[in-house]
Amino acid sequence: MTDTPGFYEHLTFNAPLSDARADALAGRLAAAAPSTVLDVGCGWGQLLVRIAARAPGATSLGVDTEERHLERGRARAQELGVSERVTFQNLPGGEVSEPADVVICIGSSHAFGDSPAEALAALMSLVRPGGRLVLGEGTWEVRGPVQPELVWDDVVALPSVAGLVDLAVEAGFRPLWTETANEDELFAFESGYLADLEEWLLHHDDAEVRARADQHRKRWLHGYRNAFGFAYLTLGVPAPS
Repeated sequence: MTDTPGFYEHLTFNAPLSDARADALAGRLAAAAPSTVLDVGCGWGQLLVRIAARAPGATSLGVDTEERHLERGRARAQELGVSERVTFQNLPGGEVSEPADVVICIGSSHAFGDSPAEALAALMSLVRPGGRLVLGEGTWEVRGPVQPELVWDDVVALPSVAGLVDLAVEAGFRPLWTETANEDELFAFESGYLADLEEWLLHHDDAEVRARADQHRKRWLHGYRNAFGFAYLTLGVPAPS
């Protein structure tokens, strides 16, 4: 047991994403036969390497600014035998300029501005004509009791699923597939995030870490649980006629 809590050790993806949904996404994207794949804010690139394994003709790049995530991604690419075609680079998403056939941006739209609309405008320039963008973005649609004092203002300002799709169309994309994280995926994501802290607290008496875990759990279960969601949009860029 280390002297500090784990670092995303209990999460397969740094998003509310199941293996089944990730495999379906990877299959649909690989079916488009991309030659290049770009993952902006890739974390440890779990979806990126799954696409690479299904698209042997593609070279892939994942960019992120957390080196620990990138090292985990490189190790996973090695395990899947795709490390010769997948590169991980420590680089802010906003500094990427080379477009790709498939672009992934899941939970990383903040790299391009303060709103999904700004991100979509920037991402349009990174997707080649005829290519695909997978956008993973938080949404806000109240479905039950919410304690407003436990919710961050920027979360309340998130668009609805319909609003997010509308923004994508306004930016020039065509919505090829729209899906949302289900309750099991959302619960698994929150529980996996908290598991690093809770497992560590079983062996350490640390008031600061305990308060951090308790506050997050309270915000989740009593604050945003009944309104926060996560949408995955597979978007196409029209090719010139």
